[in-house]
Amino acid sequence: MSLETPDKIRNLQRKLYCKAKAEPAFRFYLLYDKIHREDILHHAYAQARANAGAPGVDGKSFAEIEASGLEGWLAGLREDLVSKRYRPDPVRRVLIPKPGGGERALGIPTIRDRVVQTAAKIVLEPIFEADFEDSAYGYRPRRSAIDAVEEVHRQLCRGYTDVIDADLSKYFDTIPHADLLKSVARRVVDRHVLWLIKLWLQAPVEERDDDGKRRMSGGKSNKRGTPQGGVASPLLAVIYMNRFLKHWRVSGCGEAFRAHVIAYADDFVILSRGHADEALTWTRTVMAKLGLTLNEAKTSLKDARRESFDFLGYTLGPRHHPKGGDWYLGASPSKKSVQRIKTKIGELLKPGNKGAWPEVRERLNSLLGGWSAYFCHGSLRSAYEAVDQHVYDRVRNFLRKRHKVQGRGTERFSRGYIYGELAVLRLRSGHRQSPPRASR
Repeated sequence: MSLETPDKIRNLQRKLYCKAKAEPAFRFYLLYDKIHREDILHHAYAQARANAGAPGVDGKSFAEIEASGLEGWLAGLREDLVSKRYRPDPVRRVLIPKPGGGERALGIPTIRDRVVQTAAKIVLEPIFEADFEDSAYGYRPRRSAIDAVEEVHRQLCRGYTDVIDADLSKYFDTIPHADLLKSVARRVVDRHVLWLIKLWLQAPVEERDDDGKRRMSGGKSNKRGTPQGGVASPLLAVIYMNRFLKHWRVSGCGEAFRAHVIAYADDFVILSRGHADEALTWTRTVMAKLGLTLNEAKTSLKDARRESFDFLGYTLGPRHHPKGGDWYLGASPSKKSVQRIKTKIGELLKPGNKGAWPEVRERLNSLLGGWSAYFCHGSLRSAYEAVDQHVYDRVRNFLRKRHKVQGRGTERFSRGYIYGELAVLRLRSGHRQSPPRASR
């Protein structure tokens, strides 16, 4: 099942984008029939299948759907959409650990609902992509978190060093439904599409306690929030956040505060030249009008020439060049990010892991490759060396215990042997020169 977007769908997306870009005030009124198009539903299923994920409340997996007949399943789903009988199932809510401690609620729709949401995203995303501000980086085609980090670093080096390190309180859980739907309706007046989105926003949420007892919440009485985990949720979250970013631009805040805002969904920073206090006051007021709240305990003002701040897993701020002794404004993987990958390596290389070494190595190298693909910007040497040392220590200890080798095992499992013959990925071997830096 190919994930490459078919030409017919790509042409539709291009037409929608071009129309939206050429006519900023145009409102689209015939879209629902495109969401239930047979080719779009097939492609939506392929995308949902590639993203995998656990079953929803109905317990149905992709394997079960395909075993019972995918074509018939998709035909039935299409008929439900065409006849307007489609209703989303409750969202299965699970709690997952947050990197900094605590837990985050994740909503898992059924595969059926994920396919319909993906089909809607295929049709709606090009329209809203034409409207998104240049300062928005989250959940957008051909944009990434690394692009946002690089832009923050670039603006710091240009002298925008008075930083608002902002944090929104429970953004996904507090987006007001009525205002969000108004934001969508500025571009989409097809009532059936708006009906679909409202159904997803008001889908009941199912939770189970430790005893397996079922508890329901949400539903039609719920007026806020879009569940993290839903396919449509990231797009809807960016649409609503774009109201703030657009208001910033049209209000002339960039010029008034001599500042730039860079946002990745609800994670954003404002970089100013001497007007951070005023920019923060303005931001606080506007967020309140949007029904959102800044987390005052986690929002702070910083001078990046003297103190560091974290953004999207990176630490940015003053650095001391180890050779020349000069100070510069740099970026590097944060201590939390380094500790997080170390923890994952430790979990993989527990003595209880009885998997064959080639399988263990493949999983380890995949973990390291994914981490280094993201943490590829700025000053990397220190972080890479720390991870490489941890990998060597844990692999050596893992193999020493598996082969019952006495002592520390450094002779049998030397660094050269582990990174050479055993082909464990070494981050420092592929380390590239850091990009140019600005003096402090």
